[in-house]
Amino acid sequence: MASAGWNTFHVGRECGHVKWSRKIEPKLTVSSGQTVSFDAIDSSNGQLTPSSDASAIKTLDLGIANPVFGPIYVQDAQPGDVLKVDVLNLEVADWGWSAIIPGFGLLADDYPEPEIKIWSLDREKGYAQFKDMRIPLRPFLGCMGLAPADDSELSTVPPTHAGGNMDCRELSVGSTVYLPIQTAGAYFSCGDGHAAQGHGEVCGTAIETPIKATLRFELCKNQPWVTAPQYQTPPRSQIPNPLPDLGTYGALGVSPDLYEAAKSAVRSLIQWLISTKGLNRSEAYILASVAADLQIAEVVNMPNFEVAASLPLGIFSKP
Repeated sequence: MASAGWNTFHVGRECGHVKWSRKIEPKLTVSSGQTVSFDAIDSSNGQLTPSSDASAIKTLDLGIANPVFGPIYVQDAQPGDVLKVDVLNLEVADWGWSAIIPGFGLLADDYPEPEIKIWSLDREKGYAQFKDMRIPLRPFLGCMGLAPADDSELSTVPPTHAGGNMDCRELSVGSTVYLPIQTAGAYFSCGDGHAAQGHGEVCGTAIETPIKATLRFELCKNQPWVTAPQYQTPPRSQIPNPLPDLGTYGALGVSPDLYEAAKSAVRSLIQWLISTKGLNRSEAYILASVAADLQIAEVVNMPNFEVAASLPLGIFSKP
């Protein structure tokens, strides 16, 4: 394992893997305070391209999907420490994709057929076009995580207490992520570039895209409150948004089961999009995944919970 020199802090696409494991040979050794750039392919692991159609979803090999890049060995990192990760820069490609994958997503039973949406990403103007709607680009890494405490080899698809596939759109440029270290060296990896996503990622995909990320690492001691991922974001005023703030439109789902309440809210929002915005069912589902936010509205008025699914109305404004 080679230590990185000041001019060699880079992890390329050849360093991809699909397991969280301390048995994977680290690609770099860094010290606290140092910065690393990552060049990550999209979550399909290159199986989807700008020319792909729905037939490509049928042959998608999910066994190699969701690659992460690394791992990075952090000097002096020990179990019980915390790895602080500052997101300094994120650069997406000029294209991305969203898909309905049979058997995957919040409403998988409602959408048994594969669909794909190929996006053109206008990085200069800061949005992606969806018919006459504009989706603001807000890039983030869907995956940032550490190896487990033992020799397990964990899938990169579900999140873990050490991070992983968190798919939290708040982890964009200017944010800081805190990850509890499980094993000596931490073994950090990242990937799963997203150009935009709503909270919930309800159809199972965001605007998936190749991404180049620049991250700074700091080793923190004596932070026992970090037992699962935590984060801090910059002020909202510092987050670029090319669209006007026109408020939101939301639908509430009500059920004694939070999962069913979430389904109900998304179904209602989809029906509103179909009825008022001229979208078909698949288009509305994908739009909800990349732009709508799921939020727990109420958990105390037993026996029913409420989940809200809301869309920013600014996406429907004219340029």
